Amino acid sequence: MENDLERELIIRDYLARQRTTLANNRTLLSFIRTSLYFLVSGTALFEVKELDHVRDLGYLAFGLSILFLIIGFLSFYRVRAKLKKGNYLKM
Repeated sequence: MENDLERELIIRDYLARQRTTLANNRTLLSFIRTSLYFLVSGTALFEVKELDHVRDLGYLAFGLSILFLIIGFLSFYRVRAKLKKGNYLKM
């Protein structure tokens, strides 16, 4: 079905679809990068020995890291499925 859809697209629409696909990939990489930042921050906060309440912020950073990773992958697969179906108007 995807080949039939691509045959029907004019070059402008085909290029727009390619840009959207690349933007979706960049967005996923941004979510992964943000997740890694929170993971590194959480690890750094665990290394602070003098302040006990900072350890709670480390747990929060780890939780946010996992949350951003899950949201990023869910968003990536949702947009990719819509691109395969050709649902451009409902994104």
